Amino acid sequence: MDPLADIDESTTDDDNASQTTEDDPQVPDNPPPVSVPVPPVQPQVVQPTAIHRERPNYQLRHTLRGHTRSISAVKFSPDGTLLASCAADNLVKIWSPFTGELIRNLSGHTKGLSDVAWSTDGTYLASASDDTTIRIWNVDTGLTTKHLRGHSSFVFCVNYSVASDLLVSGGCEGDVRIWNVARGKCTKTLNGHMDYVTAVHFNRDATLVVSCALDGLIRIWNTTTGQCLKTLTEGNDAVCQHVQFSPNSKYILSTAHDSAIRLWDYHTSRCLKTYMGHRNEKYCIAACFSVTGGKWIVAGSEDNKVYIWDLQSREVAQTLEAHSGVVVAVATHPTQNMIASGSIEPDLAIRIWSDREPPT
Repeated sequence: MDPLADIDESTTDDDNASQTTEDDPQVPDNPPPVSVPVPPVQPQVVQPTAIHRERPNYQLRHTLRGHTRSISAVKFSPDGTLLASCAADNLVKIWSPFTGELIRNLSGHTKGLSDVAWSTDGTYLASASDDTTIRIWNVDTGLTTKHLRGHSSFVFCVNYSVASDLLVSGGCEGDVRIWNVARGKCTKTLNGHMDYVTAVHFNRDATLVVSCALDGLIRIWNTTTGQCLKTLTEGNDAVCQHVQFSPNSKYILSTAHDSAIRLWDYHTSRCLKTYMGHRNEKYCIAACFSVTGGKWIVAGSEDNKVYIWDLQSREVAQTLEAHSGVVVAVATHPTQNMIASGSIEPDLAIRIWSDREPPT
């Protein structure tokens, strides 16, 4: 079942309307049906009633400490049994999200890390480092199986395709690179950004790549030809610093330095929703979808909180407070109502939140 199949596209956020949500009509997820007229009785239209949206009730379950420099990414394994984190201390750490236990360190990079990504079967983990390389690790053994070289500057972001036969990476020289995982070779370099590439992501069938950079552009590429198919720009000259496809690959979610998160229909270049309330003016802060319970957008913030928005109404449904540093990394569990968040110095903590109680 497509978790985003019924998203309301009836209104479009423009640069002015995106600042508020008060006038946005509440569109029911499943509108009540119109009764069928049966002659000679006049048809009666059933008026839509207010939909009670369940609210999240996430609580702090575990605090994971061990990184000695700022945390840059946290990612749940595809089966949800493990959590990977990386930081500026050159290490990848593998944790149990259920107990908070550190399982192992993956050590080999010579400089700090900015991103990690799991293969779909959970066997391998890719890591992106300031040492200009990407390592592919066997998570069980903790050993490097591939060492990918080609970027001429810091590697800032990395992601697997769903089939896990391809990797895409972004570097601070402005290049997006596509890699053949089995061969460990770069098969295509996409040149189109003029500044740090801060996020890259494949769509579901890996025919498209979306990237964003500090040049302010979101670009969509044909994976096979390397052609740039479309370019999107944030409003108000905002700089986009994180982007990803939605789970159904119909939309793109972006974060920007104007403290706004936007949901795009990239086919029409329309901004459908804008989520606000958090603070994001300086750091590259990730956002993600949560569809295991309600339909939420989750992101970190420079006020040290995690924000959860209702995907449809754009209202802040809950804020999570416990970090004492900027929260730059968030991840949502693939099957359970669980969120992981990671913060920079001085906090240096990963926190696991779960919604075990029925929403009220």
